[in-house]
Amino acid sequence: MTLVHGGQLQQIAEQYRIPVSDWLDLSTGIAPFAYPIPNIPLQAWQQLPQKNPALITAAKQYYQCSELIVTNGSQAIIKALPELYRQENTAGRKVYLPERGYKEHAQAWTLAGYQLHFYQDSLPDITTLLPSSVLVVINPNNPTGQFFDRAVISQYHQKLKQLNGLLVLDEAFIDVMPKNQSYCSEVNDNGEDNNILILRSFGKFFGLAGIRIGFLVAGNYWCQKFKELLGPWQVNGPAQIIAEKALSDIAWHKEQCVKLHTLRLQQEAILWQAFPSKLVNSIQGCDLFLTLSFHQADNAKALYHLLCKQGVYCRLSDEQDTLRFGITLEENFKRLKIACVQACAELVSNN
Repeated sequence: MTLVHGGQLQQIAEQYRIPVSDWLDLSTGIAPFAYPIPNIPLQAWQQLPQKNPALITAAKQYYQCSELIVTNGSQAIIKALPELYRQENTAGRKVYLPERGYKEHAQAWTLAGYQLHFYQDSLPDITTLLPSSVLVVINPNNPTGQFFDRAVISQYHQKLKQLNGLLVLDEAFIDVMPKNQSYCSEVNDNGEDNNILILRSFGKFFGLAGIRIGFLVAGNYWCQKFKELLGPWQVNGPAQIIAEKALSDIAWHKEQCVKLHTLRLQQEAILWQAFPSKLVNSIQGCDLFLTLSFHQADNAKALYHLLCKQGVYCRLSDEQDTLRFGITLEENFKRLKIACVQACAELVSNN
């Protein structure tokens, strides 16, 4: 089963018969500002990808960790993990996941035959976690924006160590959270912490999702296992050069955080102005996306359709009861507000 994600602009454009160039695409959580592409030597295009020590050094510094591997995005790890964990821990059969969240996690464990237990706003009762079980935490959650601080994560990490279980921490959007919120630095620096895997996305914060690069932060044991499983040439040479420069550019990181936070506050205000309080229950998220929940759940699907008719593409949740808007540039705010106001007006008149 192929899951539906944001970013399917070509398909949506064909469905609504509006040229791709005429759309305002807010369907992803990718930053609207992209890190500037540096000059890339010709040999990087001509040769097979080589191991890049400079990239590893830059990544370890940026993620504040002692061990990691470079991957072709987080998806490669998510897909491969269930079968690999079965080989390493034959007693493991149960996985705890957020009821709302990135659905690729649940699908991967389901296809591997694990028993899934879903939690909602709170993590599962720590005293009920079973031996050899897996806990998946998306932090901050996509699309709810819910965030658990390091002290809470640490409690579950230590408990799963005692249970010979595994904590899978998906930090795809954590780059925009307040400083030092990532848990990467807590992974045992002797490389022997075998009960935690942290997934880090590169493309979202740096606005370069198209180069498909990500990182797995873990102890040496799991890093070696995934290296063997995934094989060579996971990430192309030009992508490695771009990521090395971007991860090392501290001034750009600070500027990016300020710009995204400013846009988020402005866009959140616009959405509150455009959507009547009688329709919208809450707006949650982070500095890369905003998710609207509604008093009447079926309004989300109707509004999604009305916005698409105007060439504004947001993300209808898998449950079809919330809308997620990626953060956009200030120059697009007027169009966004007009489209949302019109969609709300049509919804009210149709009812």
